[in-house]
Amino acid sequence: MNDSTVAVIVVAAGSGTRLGHAEPKAFVPLGDDTILGVALEAVFGMRERPHVVVVAPADRVDEVRARYAGRASAASVALDVVAGGLTRQESVARGIAGLPREIEVVLVHDAARPLAPPQVFDEVAAAVEGRGHGIVPGLPVVDTVKRVDGSGHVLETVDRSELAAMQTPQGFPREALESAYASAGSDFTDDAALVAAAGVPVDVVPGDARAFKITVPSDLHRAEQLLAERIAAAPAAEPAPRRALTAHAAVPRVGTGIDVHGFADDPDTALWLAGLHWPGERGLSGHSDGDAVAHAICDALLAAAGLGDIGGMFGTDDPRFSGAHGEVFLAETVRRLAEAGWRVGNVSVQVVGNRPKLAPRRAEAEAVLTGIVGAPVSLAATTTDGLGFTGRGEGVAAIATALVVPA
Repeated sequence: MNDSTVAVIVVAAGSGTRLGHAEPKAFVPLGDDTILGVALEAVFGMRERPHVVVVAPADRVDEVRARYAGRASAASVALDVVAGGLTRQESVARGIAGLPREIEVVLVHDAARPLAPPQVFDEVAAAVEGRGHGIVPGLPVVDTVKRVDGSGHVLETVDRSELAAMQTPQGFPREALESAYASAGSDFTDDAALVAAAGVPVDVVPGDARAFKITVPSDLHRAEQLLAERIAAAPAAEPAPRRALTAHAAVPRVGTGIDVHGFADDPDTALWLAGLHWPGERGLSGHSDGDAVAHAICDALLAAAGLGDIGGMFGTDDPRFSGAHGEVFLAETVRRLAEAGWRVGNVSVQVVGNRPKLAPRRAEAEAVLTGIVGAPVSLAATTTDGLGFTGRGEGVAAIATALVVPA
């Protein structure tokens, strides 16, 4: 159906006994569909239409194929359904065995995380392609974590700055994943642990709070509420792309975006810039992560397509974007452009500031941003010879120029 080199294995063979339903977890109703159906909608919404393999209970294979084949076809997605095994690891192995030869990147996703948005899948796939090893989305651990013994006595407080809560989809180069599964001698809690045990590097990229796992009834209730809110908000988000289409849509257009962020007063604020985390550097202040490069690119793309600006689209007072990373805004901006009939030609960004030093990580940043945007992104950096707020080391500015062309 398509020539994609990306596959998504959706694991839906678990029993889910803690959820309190007679049917397997993935087949529990959620909204007007099932947990599996909502999860598949996100997969079908990826920028690059993937090859999808659903691993289902053996007695549900025909049901899944009949129920979702039409929706997959409408989304131009190839869909296979295979029977799962006795364990999650065995189920994933069966999903891997059914992949076409041309697949190069494999994402493994638990259907029990149905609200993981499409941009997370896009970002993980792009990061695997750009870095060539395992990529896992994760969230910082915000609660204080204690190590306790079997009787409940506190032994020590764990440094949460070194902890992250893992999510799915988890992405890997196909050869590395196949090799790791072929040599696995025991069960692992997730695919990243199995691949890491085989000697493959695994990086963590920002996850999404919506990608939580449905395990107990309260999780299902939370998912129902969020899904209802999403459905209710959907009609209000549709007019903007339609208004953006004009009589001039047949020619390429150029836009410029500028973003400025001052350094945060809190020395513990992490620095995120150009889609990368910069350990040891002072962070930037902002409602989100303060990534001036990502935000400038968004503004340049939106301006070129006539879709407004990042403030109007996302809103600095929207609690959903508090602390959100630049990838979230970039992926959504590219999606909005596609809906309006545009695709990105290329982007050029000039970073103005004394630090961080961009040159040592320029290629890495360009690869990450290119993967998210789906078009070449080039970066350059300069200082102002001690003049102005950037010269005094008070913050960072970014100026982006973007070309968009009719899709």
